[in-house]
Amino acid sequence: MAAEGHAPTAGEYITHHLQHWQKNFAFEDVKQKNIIDFTVFNLDSLIFTVVLGVLACFFLWRAARSVHAGVPGRFQAAVEMLIEMVDNQAKGVIHNEKSRKFVGPVALTVFVWIFFMNFMDMLPVDWLPGLWANHGPHADPHHAYMRVVPTADLSTTLGLSTAVLLLCLYYNIKIKGLGGWGHELISAPFGAHPVLWPFNFAMQIIEFLAKTVSHGMRLFGNMFAGELVFMLIALMGGAWAMTGTGIGLAIGHVVAGTIWTLFHILVIVLQAFIFMMLTLIYLGQAHDAH
Repeated sequence: MAAEGHAPTAGEYITHHLQHWQKNFAFEDVKQKNIIDFTVFNLDSLIFTVVLGVLACFFLWRAARSVHAGVPGRFQAAVEMLIEMVDNQAKGVIHNEKSRKFVGPVALTVFVWIFFMNFMDMLPVDWLPGLWANHGPHADPHHAYMRVVPTADLSTTLGLSTAVLLLCLYYNIKIKGLGGWGHELISAPFGAHPVLWPFNFAMQIIEFLAKTVSHGMRLFGNMFAGELVFMLIALMGGAWAMTGTGIGLAIGHVVAGTIWTLFHILVIVLQAFIFMMLTLIYLGQAHDAH
């Protein structure tokens, strides 16, 4: 994070916190050198994504096990409201009841899973990375990297949006048939004239790619920005703690941290909801014929 013998600068602090714990296929520590590098994977994002996915499934399983016919408790009432909200949204977008029996639970799982991943941004910036740096296998605060918000990693969000794309392709073929979907690819949106087939096909491919990229980028951009703001607020407190002067930094750290935390609670819920709604909308479009 910084050279031996001096505290990290603001730039070194942020650069260190934005570095993933990365491995290659030989499980060696590496650093990604290119924007796209499929030989490197972010192990911290993978671990937190899987663990939080298991927690999300456990949360929903516990909710299902606790359901009873009597007066619901707070937990059951909250989960029932969440399920009803997702089900109403699914009914408004996907009119095929058989498909909705699968898509509805998928949307619910997506919402809870992304909320859990987003909520990691509520933890103190240096808590888990600090534990990892001082007690992990590296035990070196200058070279131990750990990012704890999976949705602030573009690999995670694009992976989720790619999974939605694959579901869209599946339902396009299932609902319309391979021939019907193939005809739609070359006949929409400009018309079925043979001269227009290449243009229609190009537009369809661009639409699929644009929806997938924007779906993942929207979630990533919001969560990455939120993570960065928390780091900047932490720097205010760090500057005051190291210098012992500038009471305004301490006050600003507390006030800005409180305000941003309260605002960010809305952001993490809203981003989970938006990703879920776009998932439903894209899957609903796969059911509609042009």
